[in-house]
Amino acid sequence: MAAEGTSEILQVMEILLTAEVFNRNRDLDENDLTPRCREAFGMGPEGQVKRPVIVSDGTVAQATGIPDASEKVKGNPFVELDSFGHRMRISALDAAAGWFLKKGGKPLIATNPALASFFEGFDSAGVSYAAAKAGNPLVEDTRAHLDAKIAALVKGDEALKAALELLIVSAPDEVEPSLSDLVCTGQQAAIAAKVRTALLHQELLRSHRIYELGKLLFVGPPGTGKTTLALALSRELHMPVLEVRLSMVTSQYLGETSKNIDRIFEFAKKIAPAILFIDEFDFVAKSRITDDHGALKRAVNMLLKNIDRVSLVRDGVLLVAATNHPQLLDEAAWRRFDEVVEFFLPDEKTRRVILGKVTAPLPWDGDLGELARRTEGFSGADLRVLVKEALLSSLVRESRRVGVEDIEKGYDLVLNRNALRGVPPGA
Repeated sequence: MAAEGTSEILQVMEILLTAEVFNRNRDLDENDLTPRCREAFGMGPEGQVKRPVIVSDGTVAQATGIPDASEKVKGNPFVELDSFGHRMRISALDAAAGWFLKKGGKPLIATNPALASFFEGFDSAGVSYAAAKAGNPLVEDTRAHLDAKIAALVKGDEALKAALELLIVSAPDEVEPSLSDLVCTGQQAAIAAKVRTALLHQELLRSHRIYELGKLLFVGPPGTGKTTLALALSRELHMPVLEVRLSMVTSQYLGETSKNIDRIFEFAKKIAPAILFIDEFDFVAKSRITDDHGALKRAVNMLLKNIDRVSLVRDGVLLVAATNHPQLLDEAAWRRFDEVVEFFLPDEKTRRVILGKVTAPLPWDGDLGELARRTEGFSGADLRVLVKEALLSSLVRESRRVGVEDIEKGYDLVLNRNALRGVPPGA
Protein backbone atom coordinates (compact mmCIF):
# COMPACT_ATOMS: atom_id res chain seq x y z
CA MET A 1 0.00 0.00 0.00
CA ALA A 2 2.87 2.38 0.74
CA ALA A 3 4.25 1.98 -2.76
CA GLU A 4 0.84 2.70 -4.22
CA GLY A 5 0.49 5.82 -2.06
CA THR A 6 3.92 7.08 -3.08
CA SER A 7 3.03 6.55 -6.74
CA GLU A 8 -0.12 8.64 -6.36
CA ILE A 9 1.83 11.42 -4.64
CA LEU A 10 4.33 11.44 -7.51
CA GLN A 11 1.51 11.61 -10.05
CA VAL A 12 -0.02 14.60 -8.28
CA MET A 13 3.37 16.28 -7.96
CA GLU A 14 4.03 15.71 -11.67
CA ILE A 15 0.88 17.65 -12.51
CA LEU A 16 1.71 20.45 -10.06
CA LEU A 17 5.30 20.76 -11.29
CA THR A 18 4.15 20.73 -14.91
CA ALA A 19 1.63 23.49 -14.20
CA GLU A 20 4.31 25.65 -12.59
CA VAL A 21 6.83 25.10 -15.40
CA PHE A 22 4.16 25.69 -18.06
CA ASN A 23 2.98 28.91 -16.39
CA ARG A 24 6.54 30.26 -16.18
CA ASN A 25 7.81 29.24 -19.62
CA ARG A 26 5.76 30.88 -22.38
CA ASP A 27 7.83 29.11 -25.03
CA LEU A 28 6.11 25.85 -24.10
CA ASP A 29 2.86 24.97 -25.85
CA GLU A 30 0.17 22.30 -25.59
CA ASN A 31 2.32 19.73 -27.36
CA ASP A 32 4.76 20.00 -24.45
CA LEU A 33 2.05 18.67 -22.14
CA THR A 34 1.28 14.98 -21.67
CA PRO A 35 -2.31 13.89 -22.42
CA ARG A 36 -2.93 13.54 -18.69
CA CYS A 37 -1.73 17.08 -17.99
CA ARG A 38 -3.78 18.47 -20.87
CA GLU A 39 -6.88 16.98 -19.31
CA ALA A 40 -5.97 18.21 -15.83
CA PHE A 41 -5.39 21.73 -17.16
CA GLY A 42 -8.73 21.87 -18.95
CA MET A 43 -7.54 21.91 -22.54
CA GLY A 44 -10.36 23.09 -24.80
CA PRO A 45 -11.62 21.06 -27.76
CA GLU A 46 -9.58 23.19 -30.15
CA GLY A 47 -6.39 22.25 -28.32
CA GLN A 48 -5.70 25.32 -26.20
CA VAL A 49 -4.75 25.58 -22.52
CA LYS A 50 -5.32 28.96 -20.88
CA ARG A 51 -2.62 30.38 -18.64
CA PRO A 52 -2.29 30.63 -15.72
CA VAL A 53 -3.05 26.96 -15.15
CA ILE A 54 -4.89 26.29 -11.88
CA VAL A 55 -4.84 22.78 -10.39
CA SER A 56 -7.61 21.55 -8.13
CA ASP A 57 -8.75 18.29 -6.58
CA GLY A 58 -11.38 18.01 -9.28
CA THR A 59 -9.02 18.46 -12.22
CA VAL A 60 -6.52 15.97 -10.83
CA ALA A 61 -9.27 13.43 -10.16
CA GLN A 62 -10.62 13.83 -13.70
CA ALA A 63 -7.20 13.32 -15.26
CA THR A 64 -5.82 10.57 -13.02
CA GLY A 65 -8.69 9.07 -11.04
CA ILE A 66 -6.88 10.04 -7.83
CA PRO A 67 -9.32 11.49 -5.27
CA ASP A 68 -8.43 14.15 -2.69
CA ALA A 69 -5.12 15.07 -4.29
CA SER A 70 -4.66 18.00 -1.91
CA GLU A 71 -4.75 15.61 1.06
CA LYS A 72 -1.97 13.52 -0.48
CA VAL A 73 0.41 16.48 -0.83
CA LYS A 74 -0.77 18.42 2.23
CA GLY A 75 2.39 17.70 4.17
CA ASN A 76 4.78 18.57 1.34
CA PRO A 77 6.70 21.75 2.29
CA PHE A 78 6.88 22.87 -1.36
CA VAL A 79 3.13 22.78 -2.02
CA GLU A 80 0.85 25.68 -1.20
CA LEU A 81 -2.90 25.07 -0.64
CA ASP A 82 -5.62 27.71 -0.86
CA SER A 83 -7.78 28.55 2.15
CA PHE A 84 -10.34 25.94 1.19
CA GLY A 85 -7.64 23.32 0.66
CA HIS A 86 -8.86 22.19 -2.76
CA ARG A 87 -6.56 24.19 -5.04
CA MET A 88 -2.81 23.77 -4.92
CA ARG A 89 0.38 25.04 -6.49
CA ILE A 90 4.15 24.67 -6.18
CA SER A 91 5.58 27.37 -3.91
CA ALA A 92 9.31 26.68 -4.47
CA LEU A 93 10.02 25.22 -7.89
CA ASP A 94 13.70 24.34 -7.57
CA ALA A 95 13.27 22.70 -4.18
CA ALA A 96 10.15 20.80 -5.30
CA ALA A 97 11.98 19.64 -8.43
CA GLY A 98 14.86 18.31 -6.35
CA TRP A 99 12.44 16.50 -4.05
CA PHE A 100 10.59 14.99 -7.04
CA LEU A 101 13.80 13.69 -8.61
CA LYS A 102 15.03 12.26 -5.32
CA LYS A 103 11.73 10.46 -4.69
CA GLY A 104 11.88 8.60 -8.01
CA GLY A 105 10.17 10.94 -10.44
CA LYS A 106 12.72 10.48 -13.26
CA PRO A 107 10.55 8.08 -15.37
CA LEU A 108 7.74 10.63 -15.30
CA ILE A 109 10.13 13.44 -16.25
CA ALA A 110 11.55 11.47 -19.17
CA THR A 111 8.12 11.21 -20.83
CA ASN A 112 6.90 14.73 -19.97
CA PRO A 113 8.31 17.35 -22.39
CA ALA A 114 7.48 20.33 -20.16
CA LEU A 115 9.30 18.79 -17.19
CA ALA A 116 12.13 17.49 -19.37
CA SER A 117 12.71 21.04 -20.64
CA PHE A 118 13.21 22.15 -17.04
CA PHE A 119 15.12 19.13 -15.73
CA GLU A 120 17.43 18.92 -18.76
CA GLY A 121 19.70 21.36 -16.95
CA PHE A 122 20.00 19.02 -13.96
CA ASP A 123 23.07 16.84 -14.44
CA SER A 124 21.62 14.22 -12.13
CA ALA A 125 18.38 13.95 -14.14
CA GLY A 126 19.89 12.65 -17.39
CA VAL A 127 16.76 13.43 -19.44
CA SER A 128 16.33 14.84 -22.93
CA TYR A 129 13.67 17.36 -23.87
CA ALA A 130 13.92 16.37 -27.54
CA ALA A 131 13.41 12.68 -26.71
CA ALA A 132 10.43 13.43 -24.47
CA LYS A 133 8.88 15.65 -27.13
CA ALA A 134 9.38 13.04 -29.87
CA GLY A 135 7.54 10.40 -27.83
CA ASN A 136 4.66 12.62 -26.74
CA PRO A 137 1.35 12.39 -28.66
CA LEU A 138 0.54 15.57 -30.60
CA VAL A 139 -2.63 17.50 -29.85
CA GLU A 140 -3.31 17.58 -33.59
CA ASP A 141 -3.33 13.77 -33.68
CA THR A 142 -6.24 13.39 -31.27
CA ARG A 143 -9.85 12.62 -32.09
CA ALA A 144 -11.03 15.50 -29.89
CA HIS A 145 -8.99 18.00 -31.89
CA LEU A 146 -10.20 16.56 -35.19
CA ASP A 147 -13.84 16.60 -34.04
CA ALA A 148 -13.56 20.26 -33.05
CA LYS A 149 -12.03 21.10 -36.40
CA ILE A 150 -14.76 19.22 -38.27
CA ALA A 151 -17.54 20.82 -36.21
CA ALA A 152 -16.26 24.31 -37.02
CA LEU A 153 -15.86 23.39 -40.67
CA VAL A 154 -19.32 21.95 -41.33
CA LYS A 155 -21.28 24.38 -39.17
CA GLY A 156 -23.97 25.83 -41.41
CA ASP A 157 -22.47 24.20 -44.54
CA GLU A 158 -24.85 21.55 -45.82
CA ALA A 159 -22.56 20.60 -48.73
CA LEU A 160 -19.68 19.72 -46.41
CA LYS A 161 -22.05 17.86 -44.09
CA ALA A 162 -23.11 15.77 -47.07
CA ALA A 163 -19.48 15.05 -47.90
CA LEU A 164 -18.76 13.98 -44.32
CA GLU A 165 -21.52 11.35 -44.53
CA LEU A 166 -19.64 9.70 -47.42
CA LEU A 167 -16.30 9.51 -45.61
CA ILE A 168 -14.79 7.34 -42.91
CA VAL A 169 -12.67 9.84 -40.97
CA SER A 170 -9.92 8.66 -38.61
CA ALA A 171 -7.60 10.74 -36.45
CA PRO A 172 -3.94 9.64 -36.39
CA ASP A 173 -4.19 8.46 -32.78
CA GLU A 174 -7.07 6.14 -33.77
CA VAL A 175 -5.03 4.37 -36.43
CA GLU A 176 -3.43 1.16 -35.19
CA PRO A 177 -0.73 0.28 -37.75
CA SER A 178 2.49 2.28 -37.85
CA LEU A 179 5.27 2.07 -40.41
CA SER A 180 7.42 0.20 -37.89
CA ASP A 181 4.75 -2.52 -37.73
CA LEU A 182 4.86 -3.12 -41.48
CA VAL A 183 7.23 -5.07 -43.69
CA CYS A 184 7.63 -2.55 -46.51
CA THR A 185 9.40 -2.99 -49.82
CA GLY A 186 12.15 -0.54 -50.69
CA GLN A 187 9.81 1.37 -52.98
CA GLN A 188 7.10 1.63 -50.33
CA ALA A 189 9.57 2.91 -47.71
CA ALA A 190 11.03 5.37 -50.22
CA ILE A 191 7.57 6.78 -51.02
CA ALA A 192 6.87 7.36 -47.34
CA ALA A 193 10.22 9.15 -46.99
CA LYS A 194 9.58 11.27 -50.10
CA VAL A 195 6.17 12.43 -48.86
CA ARG A 196 7.61 13.22 -45.42
CA THR A 197 10.38 15.29 -47.06
CA ALA A 198 7.90 17.14 -49.27
CA LEU A 199 5.86 18.14 -46.22
CA LEU A 200 8.96 19.37 -44.40
CA HIS A 201 9.85 21.56 -47.40
CA GLN A 202 6.33 22.44 -48.46
CA GLU A 203 6.92 26.21 -48.50
CA LEU A 204 10.08 25.88 -50.58
CA LEU A 205 8.35 23.63 -53.11
CA ARG A 206 5.41 26.03 -53.25
CA SER A 207 7.69 29.00 -53.86
CA HIS A 208 9.16 27.16 -56.87
CA ARG A 209 5.66 26.14 -58.05
CA ILE A 210 6.48 22.44 -57.81
CA TYR A 211 2.98 21.12 -57.21
CA GLU A 212 2.93 17.70 -58.84
CA LEU A 213 3.62 15.68 -55.73
CA GLY A 214 1.56 13.47 -53.49
CA LYS A 215 -0.82 11.63 -55.81
CA LEU A 216 -0.15 7.93 -55.28
CA LEU A 217 -1.70 4.85 -56.88
CA PHE A 218 -1.33 1.63 -54.86
CA VAL A 219 -1.71 -1.50 -56.99
CA GLY A 220 -1.59 -5.16 -55.99
CA PRO A 221 -3.58 -8.23 -54.94
CA PRO A 222 -5.97 -8.15 -51.97
CA GLY A 223 -4.39 -8.52 -48.55
CA THR A 224 -0.96 -7.18 -49.54
CA GLY A 225 -1.11 -4.04 -47.39
CA LYS A 226 -2.44 -1.23 -49.57
CA THR A 227 -4.99 0.02 -47.05
CA THR A 228 -2.67 -0.72 -44.13
CA LEU A 229 0.10 1.46 -45.58
CA ALA A 230 -2.35 4.30 -46.26
CA LEU A 231 -3.44 4.17 -42.62
CA ALA A 232 0.14 3.89 -41.33
CA LEU A 233 1.01 7.06 -43.26
CA SER A 234 -1.64 8.84 -41.19
CA ARG A 235 0.33 8.15 -38.01
CA GLU A 236 3.69 8.76 -39.65
CA LEU A 237 2.70 12.13 -41.17
CA HIS A 238 0.33 13.24 -38.38
CA MET A 239 -2.53 13.67 -40.85
CA PRO A 240 -6.10 12.40 -40.48
CA VAL A 241 -7.21 9.92 -43.12
CA LEU A 242 -10.44 10.40 -45.05
CA GLU A 243 -11.45 7.07 -46.56
CA VAL A 244 -13.93 6.99 -49.42
CA ARG A 245 -15.19 4.03 -51.41
CA LEU A 246 -16.37 5.03 -54.84
CA SER A 247 -19.10 2.40 -54.78
CA MET A 248 -20.53 4.18 -51.69
CA VAL A 249 -20.52 7.55 -53.42
CA THR A 250 -22.15 6.28 -56.59
CA SER A 251 -24.75 4.22 -54.73
CA GLN A 252 -26.39 7.51 -53.80
CA TYR A 253 -28.86 9.21 -56.12
CA LEU A 254 -26.96 9.36 -59.42
CA GLY A 255 -27.79 12.98 -60.09
CA GLU A 256 -25.94 13.92 -56.91
CA THR A 257 -22.83 11.83 -57.56
CA SER A 258 -20.82 14.55 -59.33
CA LYS A 259 -21.71 17.04 -56.62
CA ASN A 260 -20.71 14.54 -53.92
CA ILE A 261 -17.31 14.03 -55.50
CA ASP A 262 -16.76 17.78 -55.61
CA ARG A 263 -17.82 18.03 -51.97
CA ILE A 264 -15.44 15.27 -50.87
CA PHE A 265 -12.43 16.98 -52.43
CA GLU A 266 -13.52 20.35 -51.05
CA PHE A 267 -13.84 18.82 -47.58
CA ALA A 268 -10.35 17.31 -47.86
CA LYS A 269 -8.84 20.68 -48.81
CA LYS A 270 -10.58 22.49 -45.96
CA ILE A 271 -9.66 19.92 -43.29
CA ALA A 272 -6.06 19.69 -44.61
CA PRO A 273 -3.45 18.58 -43.91
CA ALA A 274 -5.10 15.23 -44.59
CA ILE A 275 -4.84 11.97 -46.50
CA LEU A 276 -7.68 11.31 -48.95
CA PHE A 277 -7.77 7.56 -49.49
CA ILE A 278 -9.87 6.29 -52.41
CA ASP A 279 -10.35 2.53 -52.29
CA GLU A 280 -11.73 0.42 -55.16
CA PHE A 281 -10.28 2.84 -57.71
CA ASP A 282 -10.84 0.31 -60.50
CA PHE A 283 -14.49 1.33 -60.20
CA VAL A 284 -13.43 4.27 -62.39
CA ALA A 285 -12.57 1.93 -65.24
CA LYS A 286 -15.77 -0.08 -64.90
CA SER A 287 -17.82 3.11 -65.03
CA ARG A 288 -15.99 4.52 -68.06
CA ILE A 289 -16.66 1.48 -70.23
CA THR A 290 -20.34 1.05 -69.43
CA ASP A 291 -23.03 2.77 -71.46
CA ASP A 292 -25.74 2.38 -68.85
CA HIS A 293 -25.54 5.66 -67.00
CA GLY A 294 -24.43 8.94 -68.52
CA ALA A 295 -24.60 10.52 -65.05
CA LEU A 296 -22.15 7.95 -63.74
CA LYS A 297 -19.72 8.66 -66.56
CA ARG A 298 -19.94 12.38 -65.85
CA ALA A 299 -19.24 11.66 -62.20
CA VAL A 300 -16.12 9.68 -63.07
CA ASN A 301 -14.90 12.49 -65.32
CA MET A 302 -15.51 14.88 -62.43
CA LEU A 303 -13.43 12.60 -60.18
CA LEU A 304 -10.52 12.68 -62.63
CA LYS A 305 -10.75 16.47 -62.90
CA ASN A 306 -10.67 16.80 -59.12
CA ILE A 307 -7.60 14.57 -58.95
CA ASP A 308 -5.92 16.91 -61.44
CA ARG A 309 -6.70 19.90 -59.23
CA VAL A 310 -5.57 18.56 -55.85
CA SER A 311 -1.96 18.87 -54.67
CA LEU A 312 -0.02 17.94 -51.55
CA VAL A 313 2.18 21.02 -51.89
CA ARG A 314 -0.54 23.54 -52.64
CA ASP A 315 -3.49 22.08 -50.73
CA GLY A 316 -1.92 19.85 -48.07
CA VAL A 317 -3.85 16.82 -49.34
CA LEU A 318 -2.06 13.51 -49.92
CA LEU A 319 -4.17 11.53 -52.38
CA VAL A 320 -3.86 7.75 -52.24
CA ALA A 321 -5.93 5.54 -54.54
CA ALA A 322 -5.87 1.76 -54.35
CA THR A 323 -6.88 -0.96 -56.80
CA ASN A 324 -6.72 -4.73 -56.95
CA HIS A 325 -7.19 -4.63 -60.73
CA PRO A 326 -4.72 -2.18 -62.32
CA GLN A 327 -5.23 -3.82 -65.73
CA LEU A 328 -8.70 -2.27 -65.85
CA LEU A 329 -7.41 1.30 -65.66
CA ASP A 330 -6.99 3.24 -68.87
CA GLU A 331 -4.32 5.80 -69.70
CA ALA A 332 -6.53 8.69 -68.58
CA ALA A 333 -6.61 7.23 -65.07
CA TRP A 334 -2.94 6.23 -64.92
CA ARG A 335 -1.57 9.64 -65.89
CA ARG A 336 -3.30 11.35 -62.99
CA PHE A 337 -0.79 9.90 -60.51
CA ASP A 338 2.76 10.98 -59.72
CA GLU A 339 3.78 7.59 -58.37
CA VAL A 340 2.55 4.03 -58.83
CA VAL A 341 3.42 1.88 -55.81
CA GLU A 342 3.37 -1.88 -56.28
CA PHE A 343 2.29 -4.41 -53.67
CA PHE A 344 3.16 -8.08 -54.07
CA LEU A 345 2.32 -11.37 -52.42
CA PRO A 346 5.25 -11.91 -50.02
CA ASP A 347 8.03 -14.32 -50.94
CA GLU A 348 9.33 -16.87 -48.43
CA LYS A 349 11.84 -14.48 -46.87
CA THR A 350 9.24 -11.75 -46.46
CA ARG A 351 6.71 -14.22 -45.05
CA ARG A 352 9.27 -15.21 -42.43
CA VAL A 353 9.75 -11.57 -41.44
CA ILE A 354 5.99 -10.93 -41.29
CA LEU A 355 5.43 -14.02 -39.16
CA GLY A 356 8.26 -12.95 -36.88
CA LYS A 357 6.66 -9.53 -36.31
CA VAL A 358 3.15 -10.87 -35.77
CA THR A 359 4.18 -13.64 -33.38
CA ALA A 360 6.83 -11.65 -31.48
CA PRO A 361 4.59 -10.88 -28.46
CA LEU A 362 3.08 -14.39 -28.34
CA PRO A 363 4.20 -17.57 -26.54
CA TRP A 364 4.78 -19.43 -29.81
CA ASP A 365 6.06 -22.99 -30.16
CA GLY A 366 5.99 -23.38 -33.96
CA ASP A 367 8.88 -23.27 -36.41
CA LEU A 368 8.46 -19.95 -38.25
CA GLY A 369 10.89 -20.89 -40.99
CA GLU A 370 8.95 -24.07 -41.80
CA LEU A 371 5.66 -22.16 -41.67
CA ALA A 372 7.03 -19.54 -44.06
CA ARG A 373 7.97 -22.31 -46.52
CA ARG A 374 4.49 -23.88 -46.32
CA THR A 375 2.55 -20.66 -46.87
CA GLU A 376 3.43 -20.01 -50.52
CA GLY A 377 0.72 -17.78 -52.00
CA PHE A 378 -0.43 -16.44 -48.62
CA SER A 379 -0.83 -12.67 -48.40
CA GLY A 380 0.27 -10.67 -45.38
CA ALA A 381 -3.39 -10.53 -44.34
CA ASP A 382 -3.61 -14.32 -44.63
CA LEU A 383 -0.61 -14.74 -42.34
CA ARG A 384 -2.16 -12.47 -39.74
CA VAL A 385 -5.42 -14.43 -39.89
CA LEU A 386 -3.46 -17.67 -39.46
CA VAL A 387 -1.74 -16.35 -36.33
CA LYS A 388 -4.98 -14.95 -34.91
CA GLU A 389 -6.78 -18.25 -35.38
CA ALA A 390 -3.89 -20.19 -33.87
CA LEU A 391 -3.98 -17.96 -30.81
CA LEU A 392 -7.75 -18.37 -30.45
CA SER A 393 -7.34 -22.14 -30.76
CA SER A 394 -4.83 -22.14 -27.89
CA LEU A 395 -7.19 -20.05 -25.75
CA VAL A 396 -10.03 -22.50 -26.41
CA ARG A 397 -7.72 -25.25 -25.13
CA GLU A 398 -7.04 -23.03 -22.10
CA SER A 399 -3.37 -23.13 -22.95
CA ARG A 400 -0.93 -20.28 -22.42
CA ARG A 401 1.15 -21.28 -25.44
CA VAL A 402 0.36 -21.54 -29.14
CA GLY A 403 1.19 -25.11 -30.13
CA VAL A 404 1.66 -26.97 -33.39
CA GLU A 405 -1.96 -28.20 -33.41
CA ASP A 406 -3.18 -24.60 -33.06
CA ILE A 407 -1.00 -23.46 -35.95
CA GLU A 408 -2.40 -26.25 -38.13
CA LYS A 409 -5.95 -25.07 -37.38
CA GLY A 410 -5.04 -21.54 -38.42
CA TYR A 411 -3.32 -22.82 -41.57
CA ASP A 412 -6.31 -24.98 -42.56
CA LEU A 413 -8.76 -22.14 -41.94
CA VAL A 414 -6.89 -19.82 -44.34
CA LEU A 415 -6.68 -22.55 -46.99
CA ASN A 416 -10.42 -23.23 -46.71
CA ARG A 417 -11.29 -19.55 -46.79
CA ASN A 418 -9.19 -18.97 -49.90
CA ALA A 419 -10.71 -22.02 -51.56
CA LEU A 420 -14.18 -20.58 -51.03
CA ARG A 421 -12.97 -17.34 -52.62
CA GLY A 422 -11.57 -19.29 -55.56
CA VAL A 423 -7.93 -18.66 -54.67
CA PRO A 424 -5.96 -21.87 -55.33
CA PRO A 425 -3.07 -22.87 -53.01
CA GLY A 426 0.16 -21.26 -54.12
CA ALA A 427 -1.63 -18.65 -56.24
